[in-house]
Amino acid sequence: MKGRAWKFGDDVDTDAIIPGRYLIFNTPKELAKYTFEGVRPDFAKNVRENDIVVGGNNFGCGSSREHAPLALRGSKVSCVIAKSFARIFFRNSINIGIPVLECPDTDRIEDGDELEVDLATGVIENKTKAETYQATPLPEFVRDLVDKGGLVEYARDLVSKTN
Repeated sequence: MKGRAWKFGDDVDTDAIIPGRYLIFNTPKELAKYTFEGVRPDFAKNVRENDIVVGGNNFGCGSSREHAPLALRGSKVSCVIAKSFARIFFRNSINIGIPVLECPDTDRIEDGDELEVDLATGVIENKTKAETYQATPLPEFVRDLVDKGGLVEYARDLVSKTN
């Protein structure tokens, strides 16, 4: 995957990703209009398909709602890279089909850097700076879930193959 970095700091909580007042919306497309509204008002209007969200420590902390990764999915970001994730956000993202990678070097990535990510190897190439970082690669099973669009689609595919 290739995309432009949108840089965030530490402890980005789910309310920062999608403010609670928008939880009345349930589809990724509706939620995408309000993604990062309080912390990056320009995000929803300027994010491009395949862009990459980059965070620091404890990305996705706060409530366990699935609306946060749904909003990112609706924004059509290709993945989220952070030093660490709140575990429930990590799992919700995978279940919804958003790949998430833990990488200790996110502080070296700047807003707007062009990145290329290999989920299988965890290699992140920063094309802007001609640097390479190593993230923890996603296991094959997790990549299969993400490739299918999340847990529900993965299960549907499994059921269809057994019928």
